[in-house]
Amino acid sequence: GITVPMTGAAAPGYNKVPGAMQAYFNYVNANGGVNGRKVTLVVKDDGYLPTLAVAKTNELILKDKVFAVVGALGTANNKAVARSVDLGRRGIPSLFINTGYSGFADSAKYPTTYPLFPSYIMEAKIMGQYIKDNFAGKKLGLIYQDDDFGSDAQAGFTAAGVKFDVSIPYASGSQSATTAAGWVGKLKAAAVDVVVVFGVTSATGATLAASAALAYKPQWILGSVGGDATTLKALGVPAAILTGAQGASFLPSPGDATDEYVKQFTDIYTKAVPGSSFDNNVLVGMNTAMLTVEALRAAGKNPTRKSLIAAIKAKGSTFASSALVPLNYSATSNVGFNGYWFG
Repeated sequence: GITVPMTGAAAPGYNKVPGAMQAYFNYVNANGGVNGRKVTLVVKDDGYLPTLAVAKTNELILKDKVFAVVGALGTANNKAVARSVDLGRRGIPSLFINTGYSGFADSAKYPTTYPLFPSYIMEAKIMGQYIKDNFAGKKLGLIYQDDDFGSDAQAGFTAAGVKFDVSIPYASGSQSATTAAGWVGKLKAAAVDVVVVFGVTSATGATLAASAALAYKPQWILGSVGGDATTLKALGVPAAILTGAQGASFLPSPGDATDEYVKQFTDIYTKAVPGSSFDNNVLVGMNTAMLTVEALRAAGKNPTRKSLIAAIKAKGSTFASSALVPLNYSATSNVGFNGYWFG
């Protein structure tokens, strides 16, 4: 089962993840399944709201009787679910969650929770080094989501020794054309040369659209969470503003036809969803589904929740993945991917 914002402010892009996962599961099911079993994904719309994520996760577990929760999106949502649904004490796996909140690395506090992303602290540290190497002496700006997501980013930039001339926090869900125009106005007035956007896709999209309207084009550096170009263009961001923007990812480019995983995933997805576009969100969904299948296979022919967790601890670092960086799952680590490339 998965909870994800299928509607609401955070839905753009992320609402493609469940469909991509199901397309991969259907492909596996059509080719013998997992040790003869078929994989079914139950999707619940949580609107990117922690209270709704808790309610929908309880539905998945108590009503739908799911074997595990997989790919749930968001730091606040996953924290609320871990606390209120008490996944760890109940032994319910929450696998490959779509958040890089550093706190989930605490396997004693979150024993059955396995993040997919590198931590946001790690991302910001790497991004900070990239800025120092490439934009020394430039005036810097930062737009960030004002919660654990953004706090991790600030910690990473501090560790990297990067100080921003203008920092603009925004409350989750407050992003809009109006608020973004205010953010961009501040950055333009301060003549900021390089702007990092560490937010969800809808916040990135609003920021870039506002910058186009105000004829402001600094060097944009987009965080991995909200930097999918296909989704940003669908939100109305002009191509001219996106041209030259830089971003970080742990997965290959979804447009890299030479990558064997991208090639196979594209083939599976376009056959399952004709006329669709293959982007970072689809790639994340299909890669998550593939990791899920790897874990289920490793859990044995008669898997239990306990054997599923044990399989990730024992073999997780060796699971097939499209990422360009390693997985760090082990008996002592529930940390997922480790590293980024820039492009």
